[in-house]
Amino acid sequence: MKLVAEISMYPLNEQYIEPIQTFIDRLNEYAYLKVVTSATSTLVSGDYLATMQVIAKEMQRSHQEVGQAIFVCKFLNGDKMSSDV
Repeated sequence: MKLVAEISMYPLNEQYIEPIQTFIDRLNEYAYLKVVTSATSTLVSGDYLATMQVIAKEMQRSHQEVGQAIFVCKFLNGDKMSSDV
């Protein structure tokens, strides 16, 4: 089963661009994920369980490095979506 996750990250500090970019860069290190970034969110798609594990791991890492950050996520069944995502 495929998962598509739309993620927006809001670090709660004045220097917010670097932690967001770092989070996106880390997601892009996983060759088995498709990562598409826009101005307000990042779409991450791949095998359901593997994608969820990466998201959890990288969100935890961001919280450890940044402190407080809000993650807004939407999770969609990728099997029911068009193939361009």
